[in-house]
Amino acid sequence: MTDNKQKDKTGWNFDNSYAGLPNSLYTILNPTPVRSPDLVILNKPLAASLGLNIVELLSKDGVAVFAGNKLAEGSVPLAQAYAGHQFGYLNLLGDGRALLLGEQITPAGDRFDIQLKGSGKTPYSRRGDGRASLGPMLREYIISEGMHGLGIPTTRSLAVVTTGEPIYRQTEEKGAILTRVASSHLRVGTFQYVAKWGTREELKVLADYTLQRHFSDIITTENRYLQLLREVIKRQASLIAKWQLVGFVHGVMNTDNMTISGETIDYGPCAFMDTYDLATVFSSIDTHGRYAYGSQPRIGTWNLARFAETLLSLLHEDQPQAIALAEKALSEYGNLYYSNWLKGMRAKLGIFDEEEKDQFLIENLLKLMEEHRLDYTNTFLDLTFARLESDEVYETTQFKSWYDNWQQRLDRQQQSNEESQQLMRDSNPALIPRNHRVEEALEAAVEKGDLRVMERFLNALANPYAHSTDQLEYCTLPPEGSLPYKTYCGT
Repeated sequence: MTDNKQKDKTGWNFDNSYAGLPNSLYTILNPTPVRSPDLVILNKPLAASLGLNIVELLSKDGVAVFAGNKLAEGSVPLAQAYAGHQFGYLNLLGDGRALLLGEQITPAGDRFDIQLKGSGKTPYSRRGDGRASLGPMLREYIISEGMHGLGIPTTRSLAVVTTGEPIYRQTEEKGAILTRVASSHLRVGTFQYVAKWGTREELKVLADYTLQRHFSDIITTENRYLQLLREVIKRQASLIAKWQLVGFVHGVMNTDNMTISGETIDYGPCAFMDTYDLATVFSSIDTHGRYAYGSQPRIGTWNLARFAETLLSLLHEDQPQAIALAEKALSEYGNLYYSNWLKGMRAKLGIFDEEEKDQFLIENLLKLMEEHRLDYTNTFLDLTFARLESDEVYETTQFKSWYDNWQQRLDRQQQSNEESQQLMRDSNPALIPRNHRVEEALEAAVEKGDLRVMERFLNALANPYAHSTDQLEYCTLPPEGSLPYKTYCGT
């Protein structure tokens, strides 16, 4: 590692508040330099919003920072320690191939973690090589930016560079490093790590830091740690409802993959559902469907219960009372999730107000979709644009009965048909990062070095509610007879 520092003209404006936490929470460590870094893609709109100079980022020195070959001025790289329930079993984890470079303070005064993923071994690597390959890093770039376009809280991707070095998985692959941007990398697993292997004082320091960073408006409340729990519950209820509304399957909802900020993180075995099916699973290792599409709300409850357990010593000095407070807070999750989901489903059907029987209208549609194996995204688009000739199911007595009930429901609200359709346009994306389209873009980029397919796809994903003609090609389903889509962890 050289001592050269990236000059301020690039716009890096790092603070390192995480490094002020107890040193048991991290290890200060420089990235491992790579042989021959080359920029593959730079997220220019994101870079500009962070206050960065795009011209400088594209320079040799700028790319060197993305590769870990140079440190930007003010950077104090560190690997974070955390734990996590992985498929129900608690393990000691940590950043095995990632380093937090620091926290970028934007011109607007906002704070974002800047992390390198694939930057080399750390004390938490276990048997891993600390590296990442090009395909999975570009995949995270595409899907995280797709999630951002859908309006779902998410970490984002700033850049991907190749390293000029091969890495070995099942075959030899191109090494790559992703630069990830997040509100923070504080996880449920971070709290689990301190609660199990740290002290109560360290836990209190972590909780106070979290409050200051993400919930500064509630610090003065009487029981701020109880309020912290409630706020995290609220954010996760909202986030998971948003996942369900667009058919997103995270695939590995371990507690180390649940952020305190309420952002989606770690795009390993994730994918988007085509055919509506609550049992949809893409991950090759989720053999029992623990993290299936229909199970995600329930797993959210389970993960939040693990978070609540970490806070018990802070909630009340009397453990039974602490448990009672935690249980009461957790009991709010179900209603919060369902109200978010129901509001979103009403919007997808153009419904502005509330009626008690709306849930039956929605559930009956979903049953129809599951019974007839309809595409989730395109069914809502067919309803939005009255494309009822596109599938023979729309001619069935069962659907026509449902449709009549829906039209009667719309007639009972004050808003006009035009207003209802606009609400549906704003609530039903024209496209999602469909799995076969993601793979198409990755094949061109990785195998042929052609970024054009990926760039066109990203442009379409940037505003999925535009419903423009150039987005129509991305609504098509995978070819008939395609094998079931599989995703893999460890990417």
